[in-house]
Amino acid sequence: MGAALPTLLLVLAGVLVGGTWSLYRQGAARSAVVVTALLAVLATVGGVLWLLPGGDA
Repeated sequence: MGAALPTLLLVLAGVLVGGTWSLYRQGAARSAVVVTALLAVLATVGGVLWLLPGGDA
């Protein structure tokens, strides 16, 4: 799969960050904002860790 999956994870993280910001600006429930932010962080960490050397051994 090469670099496709980490790239998709980082794209997903960007979309989730935008969604988090949008939810925050709209005054959504704090739990929804926190859950979306945590998913964005997980997607970012997953994408970055996958790109590290030896990540797909």
